[in-house]
Amino acid sequence: MLSSRTKKKVISETQKHATDTGSAEVQVSLVSRQIDELASHLKHHPKDDSSRRGLLKMVSKRRKLLNYLAAHSPSSYQKTIKKLGLKK
Repeated sequence: MLSSRTKKKVISETQKHATDTGSAEVQVSLVSRQIDELASHLKHHPKDDSSRRGLLKMVSKRRKLLNYLAAHSPSSYQKTIKKLGLKK
């Protein structure tokens, strides 16, 4: 779970304008940050199957958001992928 301070930092890095907190780019960056934290947790706790299931759900959610972004705004998709260091 991300702290509110971390969420604010991630949102400020990716938002389009001052009040943007729910665009696809912001959602992808927040989910990516949660995935990173959960992946590091699972390295220390490999038998935590409940968290592993949550991780798989988050990866699926991120993929769906990226597919939406690619269909509706290809330039923004490319910029987001490059910024987060993700592969297609």
